[in-house]
This record gives sequence, C-alpha cells and structure tokens, in this order.
Amino acid sequence: MEPVISVKGMCTGYAGQPVVHDLSFDVNPGEVLCLLGPNGAGKTTTMLALSGELPLIDGEVQFEGIKAKAPLYRRARAGMSYVTEERSVFKGMTLRDNLRVGGVDAEEAVALFPELGRRMTVRGGLLSGGEQQMLTLARALGRKPRLLLADELSLGLAPLVVDRLLQAVRKAADEQKTAVVMVEQHAHKALRYTDHALVMRRGRIGLDLTGEQARQRIGEVEQAYLTSAGGSIEAGEADLKAHPHDQNEG
Repeated sequence: MEPVISVKGMCTGYAGQPVVHDLSFDVNPGEVLCLLGPNGAGKTTTMLALSGELPLIDGEVQFEGIKAKAPLYRRARAGMSYVTEERSVFKGMTLRDNLRVGGVDAEEAVALFPELGRRMTVRGGLLSGGEQQMLTLARALGRKPRLLLADELSLGLAPLVVDRLLQAVRKAADEQKTAVVMVEQHAHKALRYTDHALVMRRGRIGLDLTGEQARQRIGEVEQAYLTSAGGSIEAGEADLKAHPHDQNEG
C-alpha cells in the first residue's frame, strides 16, 4: 500500500533556523496519525511544513509518491485539506454560504453534524465556537480529501464537542480512506481514535507508538512528554532506554 504522505528526514524552521529535526513517518490511506507533545515541541511547525506553508531546510515530503514542492493552495487542489488552530469561518456569511464558498453541499455537512441543519441561515460570527469548528471541519471533509491536516481541533471547546469532531475525523478515515495527521493536546481523547502516535519533544520524535501502545501507556506518555513539569529530557531518554523497540527508526 502506497502511503498518502511520506516524510523523510524532514528538517524545517524559520529564517533558516531549524525547529524540527530529522522527522520521518508515513501515513497510509484510512490511517490517523496523532502528533503529541508539550508546547514548543514543533507540532504546528511540522503541520505548516506538511501543508506547504513553510519551506523545508532538509529532507522531503512526498504526496502519493510524488515529491511535494507546491504551495498550500496547489496541494489543496490536489486533495489536501488543512484545518488550522484558527477557525476558518467567514463571519459575515451565513453557514450555508460558508459551505457554498468551500464547494460543499449542505446535506453533506448535516450528515456529518446534524446540529448544523437548523443553523444554516445564521451568520458565521454568531455561531458558537463549537458550531464554527464543526462548520470548518465539515467544509474540509466535505471535499473528500485524500489527506487531512488538523491542528488542535479541540482548542477551547467543550468535551462533548471535541468527541463529535474526533468521531467525524475517524469516520472519514474509515469510510473515505482519508489519511489524517492531527495535532492534539487532549491525549486521552485523541488516542481513542488514533492508529499511530508520535510524541515530539524539542523538535524531535521521542516515542513512536501504535495507537494501542499509546493508549496502554497514556499515563507514562502524559507525565514524561506532555507536561512541562514532568517532561524533562532525562525522563524521556530514560523511557527510551527502557523501551528501545518504541524508538523511531526513520
């Protein structure tokens, strides 16, 4: 099976200064990869590079076997959807018109999120934060992308809304075979829907786990890598020595 996206030795950053180092992974059709790590680990920088918004310093990104050099808008036309931390909603347009601008049929959006059905005539700026994020994700998934990049879908949202968003992502992976790379701080919730997890620290991969391994070791993962107080380099190195089979070999 050919990966939808393949990252090989990627190094990227800002003004020529690397922030992410030697990152390698594949994401196959229908697979959900979750990037975890503390603030400043390089997760959003990684997403910007995958989307084409940030140039590479070294390494390469392949999209369906072809080296990706195009900017974001061309990658979007080729089958990529990118949901950023900021909700991409036209606040002066109705929900229906927001969907129309994205080329998504209202019925498809309602099939994903039935609660949007009664809000079609409401302007984007008057929607709740959860409704805005549902709209954003419905517009992204309604295009039936080959690849979805989702950066912090859950930011500032209630737990029930977070579950609804993550369920929609999992459904797209299972039914449409969309490959997904998502960044999430809520590890417990995200890992319920994840096939593969990479835990990043200081721009590098600390742990490379299957979804099942990550779920079994969630307490350890959170303590060692996701909290500033508990996430020392020494703790991470000790964990890798204790579990050498989990190290990333890319």
